[in-house]
Amino acid sequence: MAYELYYWPTLQGRGEFVRLALEEAGVPYHDVARLPEPKGGAPAMLALMGGDTVPHPPFAPPFLKAGRLLIGQTANILLFLGDHHGLAPNTEGGRLWVHQVQLTIADLVTEAHDTHHPIGASLYYEEQKAEAARRAADFRKTRMKKFYGWFETVLERSGGNFVGGRRATYADLSLFQVVEGLRWAFPKTARKVEKTTPRLVALHDAVAARPRIAAYLASERRLAFNETGIFRRYEELDG
Repeated sequence: MAYELYYWPTLQGRGEFVRLALEEAGVPYHDVARLPEPKGGAPAMLALMGGDTVPHPPFAPPFLKAGRLLIGQTANILLFLGDHHGLAPNTEGGRLWVHQVQLTIADLVTEAHDTHHPIGASLYYEEQKAEAARRAADFRKTRMKKFYGWFETVLERSGGNFVGGRRATYADLSLFQVVEGLRWAFPKTARKVEKTTPRLVALHDAVAARPRIAAYLASERRLAFNETGIFRRYEELDG
């Protein structure tokens, strides 16, 4: 069975956290919105979201079709993939801990998005530049350091090089993506903050070197960061 991943076709966004897990697991999947219509494209994704015959319609992408299951919310999808493909600990406590870390990553991702869209996602960045400047300043000075500091503490106490210890999990893949994204969006700030988080930097490098991840990053399947995703580079917001 090949999984079907539904997300916007031209950006990494939250779908990239799922793509990284699927690539690391080495399981077949179709990135449906990037396939040609009528079986693919954004219309295929929107049809599932608004279909009258879908008993549990997802609120927004990404969502994953696994047989008869239709699973929404990034952390929820990763919880499923982690349990089924060796990307989560074997114990209940371990699985809950990795899920907790992933939910905290989701909080950071939301705050990173809100640096350029603090008023509303339906408005253009140019319509909220003054508010974005204030929000980004707080993110640079306090929030990014606080999140990174917590991740560093988690890795220091894990008993290994990864969030759950000696074996990589989906949360480690997601931390790689966060570091990549914030390096793109806030390059000057990232260089400063990373000086205080060597374990997080080492985790990023270790994930990037994993054979399946390295192959994915070098492939055409890996979309480039751009100004339509979660992580956006506006020079004026980097201080």
